[in-house]
Amino acid sequence: MENKNIISIEHVTKRYPVGDGEFTALSDINLQFKKGEFSGLVGPSGSGKTTLLNIMGSLDSPTEGKAIVMGRNVAELSHKESAQLRNLHIGFVFQIYNLLPVYTVFENVEFALLLQNINASRRKKMVMDALEWVGLQDMADKKPSKISGGEGQRVAIARAMVKRPEIVLADEPTANLDAKNAHTIMKTMRQLNKELNTTFLFSTHDEKVMGYLNRMIHLEDGKVRKDEPIEKPQYA
Repeated sequence: MENKNIISIEHVTKRYPVGDGEFTALSDINLQFKKGEFSGLVGPSGSGKTTLLNIMGSLDSPTEGKAIVMGRNVAELSHKESAQLRNLHIGFVFQIYNLLPVYTVFENVEFALLLQNINASRRKKMVMDALEWVGLQDMADKKPSKISGGEGQRVAIARAMVKRPEIVLADEPTANLDAKNAHTIMKTMRQLNKELNTTFLFSTHDEKVMGYLNRMIHLEDGKVRKDEPIEKPQYA
């Protein structure tokens, strides 16, 4: 996978039925991403960012064209195969942290490993390593209600990273954070990208996020208007 595209989007169009007609969310998208990229889909609400991210994450499939992720055509995967692809190879970070309130920080992060055949002692080490990456190892026993919003999003990053996925898809991960916490989150993900060579793909219209990206794909009305490499990101 080192010399190949980890994600390849080939002539992808996505339509949804609306009343007696249909809505085109994506139109003839062609994009490739290599391992270790730190890239973003940028554009206004309704531009198709989240739809494309969901297709890359095998949560949806194209109406036309192909989305090849880790060498697999997502449209040809069964529900079980799609779940396995996500469970083993893809981490998700959303703007809503989706932490389970009755479980501790440790248990929320561990949840991502429970579907894998990993023994308890190894799971514990993996969870504590992930919490150390985001600076929350001392909060392992706390419930989500006892931590801040910024800390909650860092737990969500630890949950996405604990299985060391090849790909992390982050949908507006800073939308509910103040500027200080947004920069903390982005610096954390940038560091993990460098240390683990994980491919990070963002959906965002937050200029703070854009300041960390090495590549920006500008979407408008479901089409790629500009694919822009960033040699010297503002904050990187």
